Amino acid sequence: MSTHPRLARITLFPIKSLDGVAVDRVALTAAGSLAGDREFALLDAQGKFINGKRNAAIHQIRSTFDLAQRLVTLRLQAGAQPAATFHLDHDQEALATWFSDYFQQPVTIAQNHEAGFPDDPVAWGPTLISTGSIATVASWFPDLTVAELRDRLRTNLEIDEVEPFWEEQLYSTAGNGIPFQIGAVPFLGTNPCQRCIVPTRNSQTGEPTAQFQKTFMAQRQITLPPWAERSRFNHFYRLAINTQVPAIDPNSASANEESRMLQVGDRLTLASGSID
Repeated sequence: MSTHPRLARITLFPIKSLDGVAVDRVALTAAGSLAGDREFALLDAQGKFINGKRNAAIHQIRSTFDLAQRLVTLRLQAGAQPAATFHLDHDQEALATWFSDYFQQPVTIAQNHEAGFPDDPVAWGPTLISTGSIATVASWFPDLTVAELRDRLRTNLEIDEVEPFWEEQLYSTAGNGIPFQIGAVPFLGTNPCQRCIVPTRNSQTGEPTAQFQKTFMAQRQITLPPWAERSRFNHFYRLAINTQVPAIDPNSASANEESRMLQVGDRLTLASGSID
């Protein structure tokens, strides 16, 4: 396979832990996150996230977004309850009531325009994986499709035209980020992403896949490519790459719209200009 990494897919998750939406183009915020990604989060009465890690019932909620109009439409996977549409900025009280009724507990809506609510509070840039990696991991499970695994992994950026696990070269030893670019946007690859319980469950129903984590870890150890930095694997339940986006001084010559914009079709290049 030729190695010309290309950005094939961009997925945003406007409300943390709910369904994603694919876009062709997205800007990066000043904080280095994708604009609109995990901008909103659901909080319980103690101020803790209501998410798939803590509450499998969230998998039963289907959400579709009209990003241009700032609308979300919610419905339940099962049952006859009609869909409900809310404005993300103006209807937050009604939106919180919908979630409170569903979860049977008080829910508040938190919003962060700049950084969102990333899973990794240090490397909060977009997460990245290759299409080949998703397809390979899906093949380890007889009933798992590429589309379903993609929904379980919830990764922001997907690259193609590379072999499976090619992206494992985008991190090094702890504390040593690997610089690369997608289009004109600079990144640092920081570490392989530690997975949680969410990928073990069906994204639409929350039903667990038997032996998912055990099978995943065994296969990851066997298939870990030679270019992966093994010191970053204290266990093998890791997949996809966490990133940072270096801050850009708004007054510098490099501070332009292109340097903060990603688009499907953009090429990924290493800082050296070479692709191994």
